[in-house]
Amino acid sequence: MLFNSLIFALFLPSVFLAYWMLQRTPLRYQNALLLVASYVFYGWWDWRFLSLIFFSSCIDYWTGARLATAQNERHRKLLLGLSLLVNLGALGFFKYYNFFVNSFVELLHSMGLQANPWSLKVILPVGISFYTFQTMSYTIDIYRKKFTPTQDVVAFFTFVSFFPQLVAGPIERASALLPQFEKRRSFSSVQASDGMRQMLWGFFKKIVIADNLAPQVESIFSNYQQLDSLSLLIGVFFFALQIYSDFSGYSDIAIGTARLFGFKLMRNFAYPYFSRDIGEFWRRWHISLSTWFRDYVYIPLGGNRCSKPRQIWNVLVTFTVSGLWHGANWTFVVWGFLNGLYLLPQSLRTNRKKQTDIVAAGRLLPSPVEAGSMVLTFFLTLLAWVFFRASSLSQAIGYLGGMLKAPFVANLQGAYTQELLLCTALLLLEWLQRTKQHPLDLVAFPRALRWLCYACITAAILTLGSFGEQEFIYFQF
Repeated sequence: MLFNSLIFALFLPSVFLAYWMLQRTPLRYQNALLLVASYVFYGWWDWRFLSLIFFSSCIDYWTGARLATAQNERHRKLLLGLSLLVNLGALGFFKYYNFFVNSFVELLHSMGLQANPWSLKVILPVGISFYTFQTMSYTIDIYRKKFTPTQDVVAFFTFVSFFPQLVAGPIERASALLPQFEKRRSFSSVQASDGMRQMLWGFFKKIVIADNLAPQVESIFSNYQQLDSLSLLIGVFFFALQIYSDFSGYSDIAIGTARLFGFKLMRNFAYPYFSRDIGEFWRRWHISLSTWFRDYVYIPLGGNRCSKPRQIWNVLVTFTVSGLWHGANWTFVVWGFLNGLYLLPQSLRTNRKKQTDIVAAGRLLPSPVEAGSMVLTFFLTLLAWVFFRASSLSQAIGYLGGMLKAPFVANLQGAYTQELLLCTALLLLEWLQRTKQHPLDLVAFPRALRWLCYACITAAILTLGSFGEQEFIYFQF
């Protein structure tokens, strides 16, 4: 079920009303309703894959309970291995089977050998990359003795399948979200109002920005060989804003929806395109995934508490695996590896300073140094985005060659005017509100001005929005 669909517009208020009507009943009734609603939400796409998320939940609930009581270290490792095998096995089969088979066949062909691969028409279950990582963190943290397993099976199953963030995150840790299912929630109009404001902003980014940029991005990348260098630069700029608006828009809707039901989800984006270096960008982009790879891949590999060559290895492995997580294509692997290379100079400095403050704090405009750093970071990000968007490595290399060729050719003739204005409006609004959780956090403004802003955003959605119910980009990951 898509957030930007008519059926969701009927589904959400129905579940919301039924949920709060159960406020005075035992807590398990509310959780059970959310569980059923989440399975309906997920099964609306393809009911057959409900068995997959149900089986994964069963394995990890059972494994978590056994890990808590097991004393023998070998037994505990076997239990953890079972959880990882089930989750990574399902993810590997559905997402990467044909990728690795085809890559192996191509390798054999390059050596002059022939092979007849057994390929399958495997449908990728939507959200599998997200809920497998979420449930794996549960068993890993129990194994590390950082979390105590729940005894409430309904709460656990609802934690795994919670519909607002089920198919595209944020990827929540059990320690942060699961306890929220184990305590009573009470309705808060303040919390619900803020949730609705964040949802409105998310819909604006998805329907007005991302879905209007999508056709232009598709046209430019499909015809890159016939276009001038400036058009290609605009194309990847549009894609940068498209994927940001699409994915962070989903996160805003998910976080806002969860707040309607009394839950707090972690922030997933913090204005990443205002970053002053690549390290800051990855602390602000897809925060739930970045921190997951930090805690469960980078640090276990040794992090930065090792020799310089080992640090280089740890950074490159973490980012390369992160790239592969995004999709079964070598373009994603190169994208991840390239971001790892970007980060190396900063991560290897012993006296490096992390950019954790708000850029241009207390000022309207950044300093020349800050502005230069943001432009350089954004340009490096654009170069990497070419690999992320391209369908093949050859297309990515050809696109980059055309974009960077000299002399810099331009033949736009007034094209892309509306899209450029939309991108400018998005960046301007986010810059002005960069100290807030989201740009529609306007509680400090006069009531009349607040409602005028809400009305303008709503009008923009209704008049400029693309209502073709386009899927979110990260559904394919």
